Amino acid sequence: MFRLVLMLSLPILLLAKTVSFQEALDLTLLNNKELKAKEFESKKSIEDLKEAQGHKKGKLEFSEQISRTNNAGYVFGMKLASREASFADFGFDQFLTPLGGAIAAADDGTVGNFDPSTMGGLLAVQPDKLNNPEARNNFETKFTFEMPLYTGGKLENAAAMAKLQIKANAAKLSHDKKQIGLEVLKAYNGAVAAKKFMQMTKNAKEITNRFNQTAQELYDRKLVRIIDVKQSKMAAYSVDAKIEEAQTKFNLAIAYLQFLTADQTISDVKDFVIFDLNKNQLDILQNDALSSRKDLEWMKLNTDTMKKKIAFDSADEKPMIGTHLEYGMNNDTLNTPFNIDDNDYYLVAIGLNYTLFDGDITKAKKEKARIDYLKTKNYFEYMKDGISLEVKKNYLDFKTLNSTLKQKQNTQDMAEDILLETENMFANNLKFRTNMMYLLMQLENMLKAQADVIMTKYEKTIVSAKLKLSIGSSLKE
Repeated sequence: MFRLVLMLSLPILLLAKTVSFQEALDLTLLNNKELKAKEFESKKSIEDLKEAQGHKKGKLEFSEQISRTNNAGYVFGMKLASREASFADFGFDQFLTPLGGAIAAADDGTVGNFDPSTMGGLLAVQPDKLNNPEARNNFETKFTFEMPLYTGGKLENAAAMAKLQIKANAAKLSHDKKQIGLEVLKAYNGAVAAKKFMQMTKNAKEITNRFNQTAQELYDRKLVRIIDVKQSKMAAYSVDAKIEEAQTKFNLAIAYLQFLTADQTISDVKDFVIFDLNKNQLDILQNDALSSRKDLEWMKLNTDTMKKKIAFDSADEKPMIGTHLEYGMNNDTLNTPFNIDDNDYYLVAIGLNYTLFDGDITKAKKEKARIDYLKTKNYFEYMKDGISLEVKKNYLDFKTLNSTLKQKQNTQDMAEDILLETENMFANNLKFRTNMMYLLMQLENMLKAQADVIMTKYEKTIVSAKLKLSIGSSLKE
């Protein structure tokens, strides 16, 4: 049976691992799906730049249109485009035959029998070949190249905006990578705190078991009442519940750490991680933050982008000049390099487009861009003030936690000493009169003091990380 249990649990034991904070952070930066999604957004901005630059290079298109029609206008146009039109296509045979008869009559001396007034009717003839042509197959092959020559700075500003956004997205991604370190730390140190709570409650369980044994011995000697025994047992049950609660919190913290790192084999953590700063003057820390914060850099780049957008939207006030080049072939068979002959053509054109009046639409767009720039600029200034405040808050919180932790540790030491003295008093009831309720009150005071120390240590680790992040530093070594 033991071998079976060992064999079943062996894969779990092999996969389970204990990680340090830096190992957990490295795994998160490597595997976290949210960060990977944000990396795609950064890559997208690079393609936006390529798109903006691509418009300046022009556009080359190939088209092949195959058609069949007996529409008189289309057929004649197709023949003309392929340089195949002839006088016969105009129906000149219906015009020249009567005219030829008149000329022949004049030659053989019978002109006297010819009435010249009937010649005017020839102009009213509707040529059948022109109006009712045979159906035609047409193959139109065409290469077209279009390129803007001058756009009033629109394309140049679009490219400049795209470049700024590449830098902005890179800064934002860098900031997000730093910030996710705080989430890793909360999960990691949360698991450490839960472990310490488990150890604290297990120690409390040993103490309540000892209380119960002492109370039972004293009760057997008729030195305490049965209520003292019952109270000691009740305390033991209460500690069991706290042990289970601490285990659940540990499991949740590990689950969150597994989620962040995308590593399901993590099963345990080491000790608390706290960050120390080389500089401890508030004004220096605030200046470091304003020069190093990536989210502030991101906001500055967004502000610069909005400024460029004013020029981008102003481009519609200027003329647009472009060129159009076209080379093509028309034929009644598929065009190939072997049957081009004289059916090809070319077209070169330069066009200018200048909006004289658009109902002030361009003016409104330009003003909206200016308003967006001023709004973003104010948010940038507001963000700088907010960062200075954030650094100050974290700095003061860290100093306060440093000070209160020492006091709480002293309180914990005193509570442990008082509990020990009270337990001795209870055990020696002949000399000192006390009861289990008073003893359990001292146990509760001690557990509260110990829990307070653990939570203060946890909060200190989090605030130290927040302070480090608020000045633009990374939690990664």
